[in-house]
Amino acid sequence: MKKTCAMVVSATLLPIVAFAQETLTPSSQTDSSTTPLAFCSVEPVTFNSAALMPKGHIKVQAIRTEIIQDKVALFSGDVDITSDTAVISASQAQVNGNGRDLIAKGDVTYQDAQLKVKSDSVALRSEEERLEMVNTRYQLTGFVGQGAAKDILLDTDTGIILKDVSFTTCPEGEEDWQIRASEISLEKGTVWGQAKHTRFYIADVPVFYLPYFAFPISNQRQTGLLFPELTSSSRTGVDYTQPFYWNIAPNYDMTISPRVMTLRGAQLNTEFRYLTERSQGKAYVEYLPSDSDIAGNPDRYFYRLEHQGLIGDNWLLNVDFNGLSDNNYLLDLGSDYYSRADTHLYRSISMSYYSENLSVNMQVKDFEVLGNTADSYRAVPEIKISYTKPLGDYFEFNIDSELAHFDNTLETAPTATRFHIAPTLAMPLRSAWGELIAETTLFQTVYRQDNIEGTQLKEDVERTLGQARLYGALYFERDSSWFSDDTSMTLEPKVQYLYTSYEDQTSIGFYDSTPLLTDVEGLFRGQEFTGLDRISDNNQITLGATTRVLDKNNREQFVLSVGQIFYLEDNKVIAATKNQDRSALAAEVDWRFNRNWSFHTDVQVTTDTDKVDLSSIGIEYRQDDVRFIQLSHRYVRDLSGETIDQIGVSASWPITENWQWVGRTYRDIERNRSVETYAGIQYESCCWAVRLVAQRSLNNRYNASGEQSTDDFDSGVSLQFIFKGIGSSGTRRSMLKDGMFGYRQPYSLN
Repeated sequence: MKKTCAMVVSATLLPIVAFAQETLTPSSQTDSSTTPLAFCSVEPVTFNSAALMPKGHIKVQAIRTEIIQDKVALFSGDVDITSDTAVISASQAQVNGNGRDLIAKGDVTYQDAQLKVKSDSVALRSEEERLEMVNTRYQLTGFVGQGAAKDILLDTDTGIILKDVSFTTCPEGEEDWQIRASEISLEKGTVWGQAKHTRFYIADVPVFYLPYFAFPISNQRQTGLLFPELTSSSRTGVDYTQPFYWNIAPNYDMTISPRVMTLRGAQLNTEFRYLTERSQGKAYVEYLPSDSDIAGNPDRYFYRLEHQGLIGDNWLLNVDFNGLSDNNYLLDLGSDYYSRADTHLYRSISMSYYSENLSVNMQVKDFEVLGNTADSYRAVPEIKISYTKPLGDYFEFNIDSELAHFDNTLETAPTATRFHIAPTLAMPLRSAWGELIAETTLFQTVYRQDNIEGTQLKEDVERTLGQARLYGALYFERDSSWFSDDTSMTLEPKVQYLYTSYEDQTSIGFYDSTPLLTDVEGLFRGQEFTGLDRISDNNQITLGATTRVLDKNNREQFVLSVGQIFYLEDNKVIAATKNQDRSALAAEVDWRFNRNWSFHTDVQVTTDTDKVDLSSIGIEYRQDDVRFIQLSHRYVRDLSGETIDQIGVSASWPITENWQWVGRTYRDIERNRSVETYAGIQYESCCWAVRLVAQRSLNNRYNASGEQSTDDFDSGVSLQFIFKGIGSSGTRRSMLKDGMFGYRQPYSLN
């Protein structure tokens, strides 16, 4: 028997359904808590609004229809009632008063853009703008949240009320956690659920009771408590942090996080964020009054201000300013912004202008130096201007200039003002098969140095140097089957001749210059120092070559690069003097054996002695993002008078579908001791997760004289719970990135 169809006009139904949309629609800003995971057995309910009726209309379809004197309509057999905002399905339905009242019974399903409800009966009172459902199970549309309720009442005045109700984000029948309450209500204009006489259950065991409990039922930013973090370590004792999120405005918010440490006391951490049409930034402050673990109970603090914004169409303003109370703050209390191994906190305020040919950067650079570390110079200010202009079809003119003043916190240290200008005339010729670049540059630098008594520095210094560079490269490619079919191989030889004139520079101080480490690409750099205080004289030829194996999608499977510099004359700049007629041989290999195995190494070998100066090796087996094992080694013969020789192992592997294990250890072979040991295990399901982490690493604490200890270790254990869907869906840190070193992929293949 075919369904019959009846059309009934009723505008009074609209406010009830419209109100439900206003209160329950999840934000479009979803997070991982609502994204179905591979091991989840439930998908969020979806709703197709295309089948809804025009505004003010209702369509009723049923197998049998009976209308009594245009006042009562009876429907039975597969009844479908569709309005402009909701759909109701039932075994039978009755419409009274020309659509004013609707009663549906028998396997009733109600669904709109916010929720889906199955119940024994539904009663809709249009004049009272009231919808009642009895003995229900509900699911939130677009959100993995569901539960049961004895009664559900939707009213335009009071909102939504659920009696004898439960709520969870776990799948039905697998409720690992659940909220049960005598009543849950959603008031008009809010996305918070308010529960009375609330019991929180893990499995079927009640773990705590609250007479009143408020929780979010959407992913919109909302004011309220976030999930706490509980850890333990020898530095802080038992460490408990309770974040409170304040949604001040759509473009302003703040997180206030009281932190209690049994060894040190109570700390207050705050983070304020803002976003405008032309700028964004945040201000972060941590304050610990009277640290009880340190003699004298000093106050301790850390702050940071970040700002990025547009000023006009081409001007950018950037601010990164921070500070802390003492050298050991990062070691004792940690930071989301800096590592425990950092010795400098960088500060800068810059304003930049960019156009097609001209760029201008003005900045003030400063440092917060930790421990008894050599004080660094700050640039207050530094102005850089670069201008580029094509000259015809073959030539290009470029001019770089800089004006900077360098100051030091040490009153006895020299200070300097430096002006530098470097015009360059170049002829760059490039094509698909190669390139040839010929250029000549004039370096003109003027120094004004003060506070130089007792040094070999001069008050006024002028330095004029000339440089000529000729660079050429060829690109060959052919089909190959070395690794697999459908691959191609390239050979990219390159050569560079570089000449830089010499001038004695011993009368110039070191303000922003330090020797650079040399890799394969650095061999063609032509400069051996950062900054401009030293420009090395050169008369040298650099030879290098790169070969690549590409698959049919032009993805690199294998890359080998080698290079070496041959000196035609001895270098005369004292700080860059070399004892050999050639540089160390630099080589780098990246190799993806197959989709799972990858290998990376870079090495520098002194060819006169065949000694390795620097090397790093990494080999990794990776099955997917959570299944990998990595072995790494790094070696430096001489780094500030010390030899670095360390080996490390990192691994991540699921134990079962829900259990994940991460481990990492680094060992110092030179000193025969562990540097860091880290292990974490995590259980995660659709609706909750728990993580246990244990770690032991070097303390690196500074003593009273500013010297850093290299023999003390710190150990700790942390435990974190996440109940998805009623607060934060994740943690602030990842087990792969946590710790002193963290995880890095060992290769750089494209």
